[in-house]
Amino acid sequence: MSLDPLLAGLLIVAYVAFKRLTARYAVVGILLLGVVLMLVQGRVDLSRLEFELAAPILTMPAFSFNALLSVALPLFLITLTGQYMPGMLVLRNDGYTTSANPIVTVTGLGSLLMAPFGSHAFNIAAITAAICTGKQAHEDPSKRWIAGVAAGVFYILVGVFGVTLAAVFMAFPATFITTLAGLALLGTLGGSLASAMSDPNTREAALITFLAAAANITLLGIGGAFWGLVIGLVAYALLNGRLPRRQGASTSAFDPAAAPAGGQEVGK
Repeated sequence: MSLDPLLAGLLIVAYVAFKRLTARYAVVGILLLGVVLMLVQGRVDLSRLEFELAAPILTMPAFSFNALLSVALPLFLITLTGQYMPGMLVLRNDGYTTSANPIVTVTGLGSLLMAPFGSHAFNIAAITAAICTGKQAHEDPSKRWIAGVAAGVFYILVGVFGVTLAAVFMAFPATFITTLAGLALLGTLGGSLASAMSDPNTREAALITFLAAAANITLLGIGGAFWGLVIGLVAYALLNGRLPRRQGASTSAFDPAAAPAGGQEVGK
């Protein structure tokens, strides 16, 4: 992938400016600015773009023991370690103490019902959760569900117009797409790191976990999120002489005391 330092730098500067003016819509602002800039410079060729709706294709399911071991089981492990585990950690970091049991049960039933239609991994998406459950989604934690609903609507639109949208994004420079994605997660990443590093007793273990996960170690078909957590737990045990203890569950879905160190306002 060729890197365009000027484009990346411009987007970063624009992000900082938008963040100063309107933090909630900073990513939308740099998206629109970047699109306009690309069109003005003629770096995007949309002349061959065709409007096309996604069409369902009927595929009859075929069951086999080999597929169960080689496809279903690896997909289950990848979803569990790559989505559920980091997704629940994101919820905990943002102060939500909802039990994992009902979430896994509901999404598991959803996967069972939607599998015949191709949606075999109905789960809590870790990256989407990080964007939709943080303070940047809304100051009031009880209103952040709106971000989740909005994300669902956009998922539907992407699904219906997936062919056309894929062609649109392929027309833009890779630097624009990767920089935009990185800036979208910047606030979440900063808040998560600040919360993880706030306790001196867990600071080094948290940093080791982050670095190990960022290294994206893949072993036995399992991604870096799981191995980062394992390495972090081992580091914590070695540094503190014990494994981390589970905190008492709260009766509320949102526990202000569990929010990140920076504090989160609960309604006004």
